[in-house]
Amino acid sequence: MPDTPLPSTGSLRDRARTALRRVGVTVTEGDGPVARTPITGEHLFGLETGTAAGEADRAVTAAAAAFRAWCTTPAPARGDLVRRLGDLLREHKDDLADLITIEAGKIRSEARGEVQEMIDICDFAVGLSRQLYGRTIASERPGHRLAETWHPLGVVGVISTFNFPAAVWSWNTAIALVCGDTVVWKPSELTPLISLAAGRLLDRAVEDAGAPADVHRLLLGDRVAGERLADDPRVALVSATGSTRMGREIGPRVMARFGRVLLELGGNNASVVTPSADLDLATHGIVFAAAGTAGQRCTTLRRLIVHRDVTGDLVDRLTDAYRKLPIGDPFADHTLVGPLISTAAHDTMRQALDRAQDEGGELLAGGRRRLADAAPHAAYAEPALVRMPEQTGVVGAETFAPILYVMTYDRFDDAIAMHNDVPQGLSSSIFTRDQQEAERFLAADGSDCGIANVNIGTSGAEIGGAFGGEKETGGGRESGSDAWRAYMRRATNTINYSGSLALAQNVSFL
Repeated sequence: MPDTPLPSTGSLRDRARTALRRVGVTVTEGDGPVARTPITGEHLFGLETGTAAGEADRAVTAAAAAFRAWCTTPAPARGDLVRRLGDLLREHKDDLADLITIEAGKIRSEARGEVQEMIDICDFAVGLSRQLYGRTIASERPGHRLAETWHPLGVVGVISTFNFPAAVWSWNTAIALVCGDTVVWKPSELTPLISLAAGRLLDRAVEDAGAPADVHRLLLGDRVAGERLADDPRVALVSATGSTRMGREIGPRVMARFGRVLLELGGNNASVVTPSADLDLATHGIVFAAAGTAGQRCTTLRRLIVHRDVTGDLVDRLTDAYRKLPIGDPFADHTLVGPLISTAAHDTMRQALDRAQDEGGELLAGGRRRLADAAPHAAYAEPALVRMPEQTGVVGAETFAPILYVMTYDRFDDAIAMHNDVPQGLSSSIFTRDQQEAERFLAADGSDCGIANVNIGTSGAEIGGAFGGEKETGGGRESGSDAWRAYMRRATNTINYSGSLALAQNVSFL
């Protein structure tokens, strides 16, 4: 497919200003954080808003003060704030999607999908505000009742990354707010504009709902700002999304002061394709999971484990599909693959491909850089399909780029062993029409990931389920199900209404 022509940096700058103005943000240029677009690889403008050395402390101080009032606000009233945020997100869906595309390079449908995810989690959280259930427990003592109750935790620090610059914030913030927590958000340095826009909409919702002004604070800045959140004992929970390397730095710092961490880190996700698989279905699911968002999702499909009997047919289908992927302007309706976030990301991709070939891999499709003449500071890459003789060292390492390694298996047990033989444990899937294979994949000795799918790819989680993974993925859970419990503290209550004192375990004293 021919490349999609790119827009000018000037037109992107104007589009960003328009979207910001519509949500209520006036851009004042200064020497603060720099807004940049991967679409052309060029700077849009510098921002006046920045993070001074003491801003993190001031943000936490304000959020801690607001918590004292917010934690005693009835949960349904807290839900009213999140409901208003959801209304504003609906009203400005296209504006926010524009900013996501401009700053993260996502194609239009994916950018709009990210905003829809924000809306969905607000709906979920509003319902949750009337369902923060405890439980009643049978007591061994007559005239006694045991109960569990859940209470707001405190200030929640949210550290997010560029690839889902607004959705991950919304997962944490919507849930934290209805749980009675206050939030300090340190977004990626690469996406200040969508952060300003989302923060402003929440500020408007706070005003409309009559909530305390500082239930949410935005902290634009570099990694130092994140480190300050990790080290501040007033931050009860640090929810950090990013690389495993980042998690190894943040986790010990927070736990050293006995704070809580919620880590959603790297993924090295795999799909198993069995002899009974519907290969048309598998091809569609694999191509989206591997090439969507230019391979820059934590749930991106990076390893394909295919039964020897169907490997040739499936590889032919994938090779044909890869060669037809439209690459270029993410605003264009028919584009499916936009830019990598930076030329450095492309360099990392190129190094991984070179290493794969050194380790015996065969490049079947893709891997070339595109549009370099039109945008020398941007990085458009063809999604790469590489056949590997085995699961070598490069395959076991996550490369945040559109590279799919294809390997074969003969026995189903070998496929499961290969699937689990990586340090990460985020998302996984199997394509099969054999119920026994599907159930084995989902069983305790099957996939060791936090997400395990059947006849769908590794990408595209819904907000109703808890999101996260095991091993080097960090073990945290965000979004739906009972993930809300991470944002609250549990108290066990014993109520004695008997009129006499009875001790547990029949202990006698005095």
